[in-house]
Amino acid sequence: MTINFGNPDRPNSYIGRTVPRPNARRLVEGRGRYVDDITLPRMLHVAFVRSPHAHAKIDAIDIAAAQAAPGVRRVFTGADIAAHCTPWVAVLAHLKGLKSAPQHAVATDRVTWTGEAVVAVVADSRAAAEDGAALVEVDYTPLPVVTDMRTALDPATPVIHPDLGDNLTFHRLHEKGEVDAVFASAHTVIAASFKTGRHTGVTLEPRSILADYNPAETQLTVYHSTQAPHMMQSVIAQHLDLPEGRVRVICGDVGGSYGIKVHVYPDEMATVAISKVMGRPVKFIADRMESFATDIHARDHEIDARIAVDETGRILAMDIDDWTAIGPYSVYPRTSAIEGNQVVNLCGGPYDFQTYRAQTTVVMQNKAPTCQYRAVGHPIAVAITEGLVDFAAEALGLDPVEIRRRNLVPDDAYPYTSAANMRFEGLSHHASMDKLMALMDYDGLRAEQAMLREKGIHRGIGIASFIELTNPSPFMYGIGGARISAQDGCTVRMDPDGSIVAMSGVTEQGQGTEAMLSQIVAEAVGVDVAKVKIVTGDTQTTPYGGGTWASRGAGIGGEAALQAGLALKESILTIAGSMLQCPPDSLEIIDGQIRDRKNGEARMPLEELGRIVYFRGDTLPKDLPRELVQTRHFITSDYPFAFTNGVQASYLEVDTETGFVKLLKHWCVEDCGRVINPQLVDEQIRGGIVQGIGGALYEECLYDSEGQLLNANMADYLVPMAAEMPDMVIGHVETPTRESLLGAKGAGEAGTAGSPAAVMNAINDAIRPLGGRVTSMPFTPGRILAAMGVVTES
Repeated sequence: MTINFGNPDRPNSYIGRTVPRPNARRLVEGRGRYVDDITLPRMLHVAFVRSPHAHAKIDAIDIAAAQAAPGVRRVFTGADIAAHCTPWVAVLAHLKGLKSAPQHAVATDRVTWTGEAVVAVVADSRAAAEDGAALVEVDYTPLPVVTDMRTALDPATPVIHPDLGDNLTFHRLHEKGEVDAVFASAHTVIAASFKTGRHTGVTLEPRSILADYNPAETQLTVYHSTQAPHMMQSVIAQHLDLPEGRVRVICGDVGGSYGIKVHVYPDEMATVAISKVMGRPVKFIADRMESFATDIHARDHEIDARIAVDETGRILAMDIDDWTAIGPYSVYPRTSAIEGNQVVNLCGGPYDFQTYRAQTTVVMQNKAPTCQYRAVGHPIAVAITEGLVDFAAEALGLDPVEIRRRNLVPDDAYPYTSAANMRFEGLSHHASMDKLMALMDYDGLRAEQAMLREKGIHRGIGIASFIELTNPSPFMYGIGGARISAQDGCTVRMDPDGSIVAMSGVTEQGQGTEAMLSQIVAEAVGVDVAKVKIVTGDTQTTPYGGGTWASRGAGIGGEAALQAGLALKESILTIAGSMLQCPPDSLEIIDGQIRDRKNGEARMPLEELGRIVYFRGDTLPKDLPRELVQTRHFITSDYPFAFTNGVQASYLEVDTETGFVKLLKHWCVEDCGRVINPQLVDEQIRGGIVQGIGGALYEECLYDSEGQLLNANMADYLVPMAAEMPDMVIGHVETPTRESLLGAKGAGEAGTAGSPAAVMNAINDAIRPLGGRVTSMPFTPGRILAAMGVVTES
């Protein structure tokens, strides 16, 4: 089956139309229901005593004073929790050699990062729990800490987990072609070192969980701010020894996730275990300092890279050596090796060359664990690739756009396999670049830049082409043994009044899932979008699915919704054909009316069909199928991933006396396949750009040599604010995937993937006449001044 969503005969199609979010009014009126808004009878609160040491042996714990404190109901040590919650080891079988140590919900004998939970205090209120936690006395013996990734494997460096033999978590080497020979004979070789600063998601709503175990029914209900309810259902059931059917995870409104909330956190598992032990609801809401110290971090990479080009600027080869440090444990169940693995997979992705060597070395250290965060690995790989391409252009005297045009994979070359063995179904690098040039008036900006430079004003233009991995198949996690679903499902039901209810395994995280799904279902069935109610985030009512991650909501969840909606429409028309005594294929549903397909005559409203099916089924033929509910699941099968592509540009000004950067304008042209709701896609891209700019200019989790986090607060950890952000212009090219009827890919991470590289290249373009070059994020004023030789970087 094919559906032409661009058909001029379907001017009222919901696909490709901006439709308001159905939940917008409720949220604007303050009627959102987040985990912390939920209060249950007999509910308790838990607060955690956390380690002040990055690495230490737990010698003794005195909980007597805490147990006697007003309002405290019980105090749990790590051993207490371990009796009810089994530890986990975060490895994936297909990442050969990946290793990690067993991790408990609460530390049992040793702490391995500052902020690791040591004791849980349960009380009638959060305040009482915190007061009790302050009375717990823990004796520690400090142990040597590991904080430098480059020396983590040295023989003299202490091994964090002696049973593992060393601090190496994972190493991967990919090599294609005669790399050394190509570099030896190349016309020009450029080498550079890059650094991306460790940072975190800073979600508006912190991590939140409320667990309610009912021993009378052996039923556990968990209200959770999460991206993947079914994954959490499986994890909780496994480690608390419950059948999955006895674990219900409900994900209501979520105040931002960005990948931060798709992981298993020890303190959240402890909260669930405590509820099971006590048979009462138990709530844990992380405060902001806890969030900084215990939310996963990401992007802690140091990279040495080379590019070889010929005299015309054609890329001949790339050589990437990536190091990343993940903390003391690989994070469960997705593991902490994926980010480094993505760097290997994604470097050089937009360009047409086949000689490539890349390796990632993933090591443990005594800092907060790192794992997947929005655009996993993409900002790192794009910064490396686009930085090298710009440096090559500089060396050869080529315009940055021209060198890209000479090397981007041709738009008619697909299907195409990259040097990293990534398979691309269809991308549009050249069409995207053409659109970007028109949107930004590139030649005009270059003329303005030259004019202002004569006046001592240093402005820069940065370009960054990118690819984005979306719609992942089981080749990402399932093949490695993780119980993380790559498929998603949707159940679509027509009620007696002709209204539609759709239940999806994709979750609403604030990104517009409800709007996207309602549009698809309305289009598929043939009803007004206002007649569609979307239900997400409840493992007891929604079909099994993977949830929200890796830009999969529209491409996988949306396709399941489309197929379920079409199946319901077919069922409706079969019944209508019997009632109207005409072939079902002679009928159509438009705006909730069953109409003659040829002349458009209205034959019956859906509510009349609903009335007959639900209340007067005796008048229908006995053997007539009359199911007005349909469920469909979808999973990709032809390609491991649906890649998208795009190109970004940054225009900025550098104050060469202070090193401050003023962002003037930013552009992004992106090809995410079929665009369902243009406004939602544009805002997703804008939000992603802002997060990418945060990593490029402001955000970094700073540790001292003893593993102490120095800026775990909103005063010292800088995030981008509205006043500092530039105007952003978004454009689109549409290359629908042929893996689905809908043709949608993903758009949630494109902005984050390319914006750091675009900003980096723009800064370097601005300070190039002064001999400056920056490659270490975030690009702080101090680092920019140091690059120009004005100051010495501390």
